[in-house]
Amino acid sequence: MIRIDEIREILPHRYPFLLVDRVVNVNLDDNTIECIKNVTINEPFFNGHFPNHPIMPGVLIIEAMAQAAGILGYQIVDSEPEENSIYYFAGADKVRFKQPVVPGDQVILKAQYLVRKRNIWKFSCEAVVDGKIVCSAEITCARKEL
Repeated sequence: MIRIDEIREILPHRYPFLLVDRVVNVNLDDNTIECIKNVTINEPFFNGHFPNHPIMPGVLIIEAMAQAAGILGYQIVDSEPEENSIYYFAGADKVRFKQPVVPGDQVILKAQYLVRKRNIWKFSCEAVVDGKIVCSAEITCARKEL
């Protein structure tokens, strides 16, 4: 298990954009990760999306999956982020939204490493609530020198 303090050492994101609360499982035999995102009504985006029917924006669900994939990438290469480089979210393919994510949901973020070519990584990702897939996508991340 990786708790928030260690997640903050891996990811550059901070409030309100750090969307992974905990890593519950990393399996390097099959290059997978499972993380938790607890969704509360206190999230700042619910003020406008939508005030009378709060729904987590899809783009933030995708970002949360990308953050889980980023943590997995660092676990696979067994390294910490380098001071002079950063991994950017570079793309999302085959994106599908199955149902809304609402306050009170606990989203399980799953990612599996697919392929790496030079500094470009691709992951298959899912967001799951109560055992049901709410979103799926193939996420691409790219390393950039600063």
